[in-house]
Amino acid sequence: MAPKVYINGKLYDTDQACVSVYDHGLLYGDGVFEGIRVYNGKVFRCAAHLDRLFASAQAITLQIPMTKEELAEAICYTLGATGFRDAYVRLIVTRGVGDLGVDPRSCKCPQVIIIVDSIALYPPEHYEKGLDLVTVSTVRMPANALNPRIKSLNYLNNVLAKIECIEAGAHEAVMLNQDGYVAECTGDNIFVVKDGRVATPPVDAGILEGVTRHVVMELARGAGIEAVERNMTQFDLYVADECFLTGTAAEIVPVVRIDSRDIGDGKPGPVTRRLLAMFRAHIAEDAG
Repeated sequence: MAPKVYINGKLYDTDQACVSVYDHGLLYGDGVFEGIRVYNGKVFRCAAHLDRLFASAQAITLQIPMTKEELAEAICYTLGATGFRDAYVRLIVTRGVGDLGVDPRSCKCPQVIIIVDSIALYPPEHYEKGLDLVTVSTVRMPANALNPRIKSLNYLNNVLAKIECIEAGAHEAVMLNQDGYVAECTGDNIFVVKDGRVATPPVDAGILEGVTRHVVMELARGAGIEAVERNMTQFDLYVADECFLTGTAAEIVPVVRIDSRDIGDGKPGPVTRRLLAMFRAHIAEDAG
């Protein structure tokens, strides 16, 4: 088993996969992407990821040169070449090769890149003991600058927040929006649990609409747990009974400390543990 990279219809080993230095994805972050999980050989929520990819591309007037069906087939083709049963897929569409200028009209052919590899965002002990978060000064990009609902290749806003987090010695960063409300973390959506109810920031708080976020809310409601979207401040994080993050790579990971304050009793809470168990059961059923 070995990772593989698909570039415009051809497969490469990772050390042979190359793109032009004139690609506007590299030069200007001009492109979109998705991170997708594979469990037991089955691509998890592929349709939802492709829908979001195409929505992101439409928002930046990027014409993807393949249909959703063709992309799904290309993902499976690349996955099959790796031999992996459990994997992480990075699906990328760049504006393509162009001139040394930001004008996208110089890019005549968008590039489709699919990377299939393994991933482990957090070590197993973090799911047992929980994460330590810090609120950073880097504000989430406002929608009238670059809408966070677009999953673009321009991730510098998140990178700067991650640098702050690393320098503070925390596992992950909480990003606020320009109005001071909680938005999300650098790569994950954030949830709190209070009095048995689950809450997460709404789309207009400046978040990416996470696929795992949506699955978790579906599972919670199906189990009779109230799950809502609402604006939250740091106060809501500090006084929460529980907190957890969701993401394609992270799945569901507990948070036990934010800004040097214990969340609840400082241990992963019962609702978080229940949702994690439900999510893993859902994965097993979906991939079965």
